[in-house]
Amino acid sequence: MDARPPLPPPNGPVPPVRRQASVALCHELERLPSSPSDYSPQTGNADSPPSTPPATPGLRRRLTRRIQYTPAKYKDDDEYIGFATLPEQVHRKAVRRGFDFTLMVVGESGLGKSTLVNSLFLSDLYNDRELPSVKDQIERTVNIEKKQLEIEEKGVRLKLTIVDTPGFNDAINGENSHKTLLDYVDEQFKRYLDDESGLNRRNIIDNRVHCCLYFISPYGHGLRQIDVQTMKKLHNKVNIVPLIAKADILTAQELRRMKNRILQEIDEYGIHIYEFPDCDSDEDEDFKQQDKELKASIPFAVVGCNTVVEAGGKKIRGRAYPWGIVEVDNPNHCDFVRLRQMLISTHMQDLKDVTSDVHYENYRAMHIRTQMTSAQKERGKLKRESVSNYEAVGDTERLLEQKDAEILRMQQMLAKMQEQLQANNTPHQNVNGLGKL
Repeated sequence: MDARPPLPPPNGPVPPVRRQASVALCHELERLPSSPSDYSPQTGNADSPPSTPPATPGLRRRLTRRIQYTPAKYKDDDEYIGFATLPEQVHRKAVRRGFDFTLMVVGESGLGKSTLVNSLFLSDLYNDRELPSVKDQIERTVNIEKKQLEIEEKGVRLKLTIVDTPGFNDAINGENSHKTLLDYVDEQFKRYLDDESGLNRRNIIDNRVHCCLYFISPYGHGLRQIDVQTMKKLHNKVNIVPLIAKADILTAQELRRMKNRILQEIDEYGIHIYEFPDCDSDEDEDFKQQDKELKASIPFAVVGCNTVVEAGGKKIRGRAYPWGIVEVDNPNHCDFVRLRQMLISTHMQDLKDVTSDVHYENYRAMHIRTQMTSAQKERGKLKRESVSNYEAVGDTERLLEQKDAEILRMQQMLAKMQEQLQANNTPHQNVNGLGKL
């Protein structure tokens, strides 16, 4: 008798045969002994069914490979398909490949950019840097310095690229300081676009700038003209996160007043800084509160320090003053912890997504429009040249036709003259002939 399942009724549900087979395979794997030593053949009559054969390592690997993505809690569920493990598959692949992130730091010298970067990533990237003299600092222009660092934490690898901008606004005339930064960002966009349009797209290296930490001097009363000019040039190409550097020199009241002033000027001058994405409605209350605190901290008031001091029997990172100790990792003293949380723990992927989906796409669209405009101009130029060449060819043909007509007219005149000469010579010959007769 045929043991196949019956055909489903018309317009009825299809029985989950394959899913039942997978579940049966799971049960069969559980019944298999783990090693050949656990296998003991049955003794009895010949009609008794043979016992389960031993699960050899190769057989067990093949069976396990077929069901390794099936969680135990679903293996008895006939309605389970298996695509619920897609996030786990993506996670494993991403962890195996690793992550990359490019951070640009912009600000004049002496604002603690290098110290803050070292504090954020617990590293010492600038131990070999030499401080320029006052004369060199006045005369030098903006340079681009790249530092790369590979960090691994709990099996997750991060390839970090720090783009520093020494010399920014150090010269007496710093009006064009932003041009070097803008050219570098565009160069990375162009390089990524060329790689994306090339043949070898499998190993594309992403060097696009994902975030720009812009350091604002605490010695002024808000944004300076160079700050406004630079941020307006960069805000459509990179995610700008404004920071108040060396916030420990300001009192709490001065800090609140400066934050409000900077936010007011950012809105007044139409500067677009990085906007935090809105929380989903199903997020928990702790995450919503955390997101609210991050948004309220803009611009971040930061203090960078790698010095370990002792206070109250504990060793902390901070700066010791006569009036007390400023703790770098204390949210009540500065926004360093919130900045690190935003930049690394909660919004690093969103910064990369905005860079790819917004800033890079804007550059790509503008690049395509520029190419199309250039192509149209080139086609128009070729068309005009072809028309002029056609007109030149037409003039030559008309000139040749005129020459041919003139030659034909001269030939006709010559033939007519020859006929007249022949007509004039005929009577003389007759007269001479009569005289002879």
